[in-house]
Amino acid sequence: MKKYFVLIAMLMVTSCLQVGCAEVNAYTDSGQMISISVNQEFFIALGSNRTTCYMWQENYDNDMIGLESIEYLLSDEAKQKLAGAGGVEFFRFKALKKGETEITMVYKRSWEEPSAQDLTKVFTITIE
Repeated sequence: MKKYFVLIAMLMVTSCLQVGCAEVNAYTDSGQMISISVNQEFFIALGSNRTTCYMWQENYDNDMIGLESIEYLLSDEAKQKLAGAGGVEFFRFKALKKGETEITMVYKRSWEEPSAQDLTKVFTITIE
């Protein structure tokens, strides 16, 4: 878990350099309330293991939130070719207009129908 936070910190530093040190926030826990301003960017960072063909799939109101990018970073174990090791998926979003909305993240294989067994995380966003 500590390694994920290190990866988040590295990504935030990189993003800071790219966007002129604007404030960047990263969220990892389902149920988190996210309060941001219009045009502010934030990250959702979730553990993932693409070797299993599972990936996080995002669902959100694209009138309220824009998906700017998705990045997948391998864990140190995965970089060392340790079987079964995964990484972290980083979703960079941008708030587009004031209001309240949700982002639902579902961890599943893209070709499978949704099921009750899918891991789901919901983030509530308040845009001021």
